[in-house]
Amino acid sequence: MAWNDPQWGNKGSGGKNSGPPDLDEMWRRINARLNGMFGGKGGGPEGGSPDVMPGGGNLAGLLAGLVVLVWLASGFYIVDQGQRGVELRFGKYVETTQPGPNWHIPWPIESREVVNIDQVRTVEIGYRTNVKNEMLRESLMLTDDENIVDLQFAVQYIIKDPKDFLFVDRAPEEAVRQVAESAMREIVGRNKMDFVLYEGRADIAARAKALTQQILDRYKTGITISQLTLQNIQPPEQVQAAFDDAVKAGQDRERLKNEAEAYANNVVPRARGFASRLKEEAQGYQQSVIANAEGEANRFSMIVTQYAKAPQVTRERIYLDTMQAVMNNTTKIIVDQKGNSLLYLPLDKLQQIVSQPAAADALSQLPASESAPAATPADPRSRDAFRSRDREDRP
Repeated sequence: MAWNDPQWGNKGSGGKNSGPPDLDEMWRRINARLNGMFGGKGGGPEGGSPDVMPGGGNLAGLLAGLVVLVWLASGFYIVDQGQRGVELRFGKYVETTQPGPNWHIPWPIESREVVNIDQVRTVEIGYRTNVKNEMLRESLMLTDDENIVDLQFAVQYIIKDPKDFLFVDRAPEEAVRQVAESAMREIVGRNKMDFVLYEGRADIAARAKALTQQILDRYKTGITISQLTLQNIQPPEQVQAAFDDAVKAGQDRERLKNEAEAYANNVVPRARGFASRLKEEAQGYQQSVIANAEGEANRFSMIVTQYAKAPQVTRERIYLDTMQAVMNNTTKIIVDQKGNSLLYLPLDKLQQIVSQPAAADALSQLPASESAPAATPADPRSRDAFRSRDREDRP
């Protein structure tokens, strides 16, 4: 029926407007129908009270008790292992229940919240689901040397206190994301770009985790950070090529440095060894010269002592020793011709003559194809020459 129907509220077919229906009459009709459903009579004049079946009050009480039991039973609940129940009374925290069966006053007086404290939740910063799905607003960070790095990481956390988790922070997951991003920006901003990209990855992750946990505890979020993992750290895509060239140049520098150190490690010990050897030889020569000088000095002192005792004998002995030392180094001997017809005795030629038979034997053993050496001409200084010269000199 439309609300703007002019016949709304009219009773009967007379079209007479008698106003809206009477609420008391509607209540009587409802009671009558209920009594009829449960065996009562719905008769009675209009405007009078209906007859109530005997025992109907007991039935209504039974129904009311059943409703109360069902309402009380709705307050039972079971908390699984690894979960905690949080009971609220008119929206205010009452207590935290342990795993097992529990009961609270049913709604609308009390309610409950079940929180899983063993579940590991993950918050992604700088990306969503996949590292290729970047969130540059979160991942681009400034280093201490005024360079920009693209850093993506994930934070895993569990609930430590269900009460603080539910009531202190309105959006716990968003709070973890913002706190972790702020902590990471602070850590990255205190370090150089090379440290962030290479050797400092583990240190940065540990320090960022500790700082994030410290801030969350200060905010009383009831959250414990279990792990902070760096997913990807690289320069921005716009400067990736230039950064690769810089990295290659750094690697070449390290390679050349290592080669120079290897060469130095090879040359320096050898130079030190050579210098040590020269030093040892110089010291040995010094000791040898000193020892020889001391020996000569002692020998001279002994000769002086003997010379003082027997000058003539000592003088002749010194002369003979000196001549022996001189003659040992010469191949020619000059003899005084007085009382001797032989002016010169060529001992070196005599030695050659003695050695010729041995050379002839060696030549005889050579093959026939090898010709024998030509005969050497007679030396004018040979023994026959001296003999003929001696004959001519005789009177």
